[in-house]
Formats: sequence, C-alpha cells, structure tokens
Amino acid sequence: MVVTIDGKQIEAREGQTILELARSAGISIPTLCYLEKVDPIGSCGLCVIEVEGEQDLLPACSTVVRDGMVVTTRSERIETARLNALKVLLEKHPLDCPVCDKAGECRLQDLVYELGYERRIADRTVGIPMLKKPPVSYSTPAIKYYPGRCVLCRRCVTVCSEYVGQGVLVVEGENGDGRIEVAYPEKCISCGECLAVCPVGALTENVSDLKARPWQKRTVRTVCPYCGVGCVLELNVAQNRVIKVTVDESVPPNYGTLCVKGRFGFEFVNSSERLTKPLIRKDDDFVEASWDEALDFVADKLRQIVAEHGPDAVAGLASAKCTNEDNYVFQKFMRAVIGTNNVDHCARL
Repeated sequence: MVVTIDGKQIEAREGQTILELARSAGISIPTLCYLEKVDPIGSCGLCVIEVEGEQDLLPACSTVVRDGMVVTTRSERIETARLNALKVLLEKHPLDCPVCDKAGECRLQDLVYELGYERRIADRTVGIPMLKKPPVSYSTPAIKYYPGRCVLCRRCVTVCSEYVGQGVLVVEGENGDGRIEVAYPEKCISCGECLAVCPVGALTENVSDLKARPWQKRTVRTVCPYCGVGCVLELNVAQNRVIKVTVDESVPPNYGTLCVKGRFGFEFVNSSERLTKPLIRKDDDFVEASWDEALDFVADKLRQIVAEHGPDAVAGLASAKCTNEDNYVFQKFMRAVIGTNNVDHCARL
C-alpha cells in the first residue's frame, strides 16, 4: 500500500502506524510518551496529525495506515494543538532544571525548544513554581521519586506492566489530579526499567553520590560482569568514576533491558578495596605480582600437586559469571589437561 505524508509517497506495510511509517521515512513527529517496546500509550497528545477526510486531529502513534491515506504532519492547526498539549504538560511541571538530575538530557526540555515554546517560558507567561518538595519513598531505594516533576506520561506504569510484567505502579486520580503511585512494592525487582523510560526528572538514580551533566561525562560501552548472558551496557564516567549505567536499546542480547545488578551494581568499580593486580601469598603476606608471574605460579603448583598426589587431588569450580563457552573450555581443561572429573559450578552469583 502507498501512503502520502507531507506530499511524499511512501510504501507502507499492513498494521504499521503513521508514526512508525513517518520515522522510517525520516519524517519527524514529536512524542513524549511513545515507546517502541510497548503498545501506544497516547497520553501526551504531541504526535497529532491531520488525515485527509478526518475532521479531528489523530494521534500518529496509534493510527494505523491504510492504502491511499494522505497525512499532514505540519500545519498551523497541528502546531497550535501541540503547543497546547505541551502547555498542559508544563503547567504543573516545576522549572527546577538547574538542580534536576535530568537537565541536559530531558525529553521535555528538548520539546520546549523543538516546538518553539521557549519564548513563553522566558517571558514567564506560564506561572510554574520551583520544586520545593523533597523526593518521596519509592519501591526501591536505588531510585529517587519526585512526584512534583511527573508529567503523567504513563511510560513507567506501562513498561512495568506490559514489558517487565510486574505491575508495581498505578495511576491514582484523573487528569490534573493524577499521580503515579507504588501500589505493589513487594513485586518490585529493582530492574530500573521505569527509571530508564522516564522522560523527565521524576525518577532519578539514587546510587552514586557524584552527579554530572551530559557534557561533563563520557560513555564507555562494556559487557555486564555479573553473569554469562553478556548484556551490553554503557558506563557513564565522570572524574574517572562510574556514576551511572545506561543502555542502547538497539544492541543485543539485552536490547536495553537490565536486571538490578546490571543497572545499579556498579559501585564495586570505584571501590578502594577492589583488587586490580594479582596477589601471591609469600610467607604470611600477599604480594602484588604480574599476570605472567601469577599464571606461572598457578601452573607450577598444579603440576606439583598432580605429580605428588594424582589428578584427583585437584578440583575445579566454574563460575556463573562466565559464558557457556568459557565454562566449556574450563571443564575441558580439567578433564583433558589435569585429568580429573572433579568439576562443579556455583550455579548462582
């Protein structure tokens, strides 16, 4: 089927939404609540478009294409509707950007400039107070929750229910009086998916005491050290310290999803007690050694034990932090090189 968007004819597939088709063609439609990995939420009202033959503006995120459809994504009517939707979002949102963790990487900030709303804020025609209320308790101590900053996009509620399958969060109240509440804290697994999808500073990371703006930090892509799945994550580094973990949703095998260890268990990297070099016991003390020296020491000891007591005097314990391939090679080493079947696995972290 063929759909025309802003005068451009585009081949579309059955079941595709206008937003998906427009993005595939490089046509930008602003959104705040939209997430690819869950069904359309439709709470922000920013993705409205005109469809020929339709009297009302339609949400691009949930309107399915049909053959011959003619769509307009930019017009005075559309821009007015988007500005009004943005005004609704901003009416109760505090202008505490200088002290908000999300400043510089906040989707709401981006939309203010993208939709040309910055002049109204600069002129103070929208009376928005500074946030004075402290954070309230949340379902996990790894996250700070500022209800006053919430714009009720429902991303966190939807991703917890539909994607994670826990259903910890609910919306209490309606419209302007609505609020995200932790209804079932006992079901929270501290995965941080709600934190990852929050477009503003309502949910912020509460592990690192060091914070930094985007231009003050660098991102290092690495693999999570906690198990053998091999989840890819991004370490946010400032002042040579890991201050936060983020993800790239396009990268396998986890596609942006992490468990509590992967997302929040990064403090050990900065620990002063962390071992950074091999240690060899000499007399009653541990002495730093090079990797070559340490590996030679271990190999010599294994040869000595096997020669004096036989291969069954040696046992090998594998680790869940290694990949299946690493563990396979390890058990092969124990059986084929050492000559023993004394191999076990911790089976947990």
